[in-house]
Amino acid sequence: MPTTYKILGQLAPADTNDANLYTVPSSTQTVVSTISVTNDTATSATFRIYIRKNGASAAALNTLYYDTPLAANSTLLITSGLTLGAADIITVRCGTANAITFQAFGSEVS
Repeated sequence: MPTTYKILGQLAPADTNDANLYTVPSSTQTVVSTISVTNDTATSATFRIYIRKNGASAAALNTLYYDTPLAANSTLLITSGLTLGAADIITVRCGTANAITFQAFGSEVS
């Protein structure tokens, strides 16, 4: 089972809708080592992160962060060691369009 270390996803949502940052490929398991959340504006903004099992809808049950405030021009590094199976999804949302960028780093095992 080869392991590939990589950037799993990078996303800068242009609106305030849910957006998928990363979907685990079929026949693959993933360990998410770090998620980076950056507010690159001069105003505070909020964000959400959902960890959706096998494509479930974003809901309270799978919320990792919900309407969490992030100060202007700052970054939050979430070091978590999340383990995901095939078809699991990391979904993100920002409370202010064009304010926050998300990055996920980790390893895929296939």
